[in-house]
Amino acid sequence: MTYILAIDQGTTSTRAILFDAGMQVAGTAQQEFTQHYPQAGWVEHDPEEIWETTVAVCRKVMAELDVSATDIAGIGITNQRETTVVWDKTSGKAIHNAIVWQDRRTAAICEQLREEGHAEMVADRTGLLLDPYFSGTKVKWILDTVPGARERAAAGELLFGTVDTFLIWRLTGGASHATDATNAARTLMYDIRKGRWSRTISDLLDVPQQMLPEVKDSAAEFGTTIPEILGTPVPILGVAGDQQAATIGQACFQPGMMKSTYGTGCFALLNTGDEPVVSKNRMLTTIAYQLDGKPTYALEGSIFIAGAAVQWLRDGLGIIGKASESGVLAAKADPGQDVILVPAFTGLGAPYWEPECRGGMFGLTRNSGPAEFARAALQSVAYQTRDLYEAMRADWEDDSHHTVTLRVDGGMSASDWTMQSLSDLLGAAVDRPVMQETTALGAAWLAGMRAGIYPDQIGFADTWKLDRQFVPLMQPAAREAAYARWQRAVQAVIGV
Repeated sequence: MTYILAIDQGTTSTRAILFDAGMQVAGTAQQEFTQHYPQAGWVEHDPEEIWETTVAVCRKVMAELDVSATDIAGIGITNQRETTVVWDKTSGKAIHNAIVWQDRRTAAICEQLREEGHAEMVADRTGLLLDPYFSGTKVKWILDTVPGARERAAAGELLFGTVDTFLIWRLTGGASHATDATNAARTLMYDIRKGRWSRTISDLLDVPQQMLPEVKDSAAEFGTTIPEILGTPVPILGVAGDQQAATIGQACFQPGMMKSTYGTGCFALLNTGDEPVVSKNRMLTTIAYQLDGKPTYALEGSIFIAGAAVQWLRDGLGIIGKASESGVLAAKADPGQDVILVPAFTGLGAPYWEPECRGGMFGLTRNSGPAEFARAALQSVAYQTRDLYEAMRADWEDDSHHTVTLRVDGGMSASDWTMQSLSDLLGAAVDRPVMQETTALGAAWLAGMRAGIYPDQIGFADTWKLDRQFVPLMQPAAREAAYARWQRAVQAVIGV
């Protein structure tokens, strides 16, 4: 058994990646699936389509490489986090479309909970803010909205899970209802200090605890696939939410190491070690990974729109034909124009947490055109990253007097122009690794390490290799002036 199969179930597509015994990518299969937008600010997925694409890509990559299930030592799963599925325990069918992490429909529920004075208790136990982003209020909404759902949940007929849990349940034929600590920590219902579901919070949300999955280490026995899926049973040995999997794949195992992943959104995690650091700057406190029953904590900042801003250039404005053209176009922008885009298309995430505000463009002139729009879109990612970087560094350095090492990954990190802009606007070095499949690699390493074919943490960290380090070229005065313009623009959209 010389392969590990990583399932990377993302927000817009599902991928299956086969890693060989040397932790190198042997083959990849990918399939997009439908995004549903029933109302403004609402985002849904069809759980059946998620399942079907998962099985399809696994079978496809195995067929293309002529790999059978007997060649696979284990499966690692990484997934879009917070996305919420509630399904029938008997039939396995979801009672409602999956409510995606981007969805804002529960903003009123969160506001009511804040007004009732629950925010401090929730933050203390979960490390999270009362925001529609997380799973708990999404479960409540489904139970409150789908006819008969609350009665069926009370009777033990319904199960809840994030996407990893739903896939595990399906892959094992309903034998395993489980998740890992990193995904549990994103539900708004898990006590990250005590390592168990919080009955106080689940009662507050009126979510029966019998709906909740068993929480395991990130590398653990999650069950075995039923034979009809891949041919013969294969053990599921590793699970981590996508941003934590990328943290693992970047080998950010030491306190002070930070990774920033640029996909649809941007998510930065800073390893803070054995003890949770309470943010003074509206960052989230979460679990980076859990091994041998011991959690390692992180500060996290979430940007809702990163690569999605490039998709907007392509699909909304039609000024580029493919995402890779954005950096080339941005490089042609008039340096004399200071166009700022605040891409609050679905509100602003950390450190602002303003779900109701919307985006804006500032500094437009008669000569502003596609190149200036492209530059503004890419720079918006750098500005938002700096918001996170400054907040995390303040929390971390104030607490421990350590400096931060930044590693980047995700689709946008392939753009030299974007990464140089990031380094310039941060005023810090940015390290891009040779291995770009860090999210899938993190899930694969968890499974491969558990299976005994991959090295331990120290050995794995030694395999990390630098592709390029970007260092700041912008003058400090220009950097600070640009960031001040960004901050004024953000306050303007919040004030609308």
